[in-house]
Amino acid sequence: MSKLLDMLAIGAHPDDVEIGMGGSIVKYANKGFKIGICDLTKAELSSNGTVSVRQEEAKRAGEILGVTKRIQLTLPDRGLYLTDSAIQSIVTIIRENQPKIIFVPYFEDRHPDHGHCARLVEEAVFSAGIRKYKDTLDLPSHRVQSIYYYMINGFHKPDFVIDISNTIDKKLTSLRAYESQFEKSLGSMETPLTNGYIESVESRERLYGKEVGVMYAEGFKTKNPILLSEDLLGERQ
Repeated sequence: MSKLLDMLAIGAHPDDVEIGMGGSIVKYANKGFKIGICDLTKAELSSNGTVSVRQEEAKRAGEILGVTKRIQLTLPDRGLYLTDSAIQSIVTIIRENQPKIIFVPYFEDRHPDHGHCARLVEEAVFSAGIRKYKDTLDLPSHRVQSIYYYMINGFHKPDFVIDISNTIDKKLTSLRAYESQFEKSLGSMETPLTNGYIESVESRERLYGKEVGVMYAEGFKTKNPILLSEDLLGERQ
């Protein structure tokens, strides 16, 4: 059976992808699609927890979501800059896994790493399709069909939404796997994540759902128009 991915969701830190699109990942994993998560950094500068604890939490969260694989790069936290080596490392991941579509954080976010992550991946997606571009393993080129943007801390008008009414519970469970980030404990620092953050994410998805007449939805942005494969009116009765 092929190990290539249908979808690759890339985040700056372990938990970014879960926050932005955990429900969508479960939805499509349940349909049999092969989905991967790639974390660019180990979030070594996080106020709470440790790298080893965060890695264990990420592993549990990925299992909850049903991902085919979770890939961990070692780019520096707060150091996601447009360097040749960073781009090459992401190109290698793209060429190895040949995803049809890629998701990255939306640029407008309070954490600069999220926007830097998106720009790095955009560069890598372009370079991955150039036959003569050399990555770290000199792999054959691969062209990604589409790149979409999920939201982490922001609440923006989406270009499209995905109904996650049936998968919101697993999304929230995957977030709760990150106890070091979202739970207050003895000795932990108070951060925006430890003050009802999961509840605010749930409220956001409820509002997106309300906009389209479902219970919960995740919102996404795109730079290019989306082609509808079916007639807007459906079949004439």
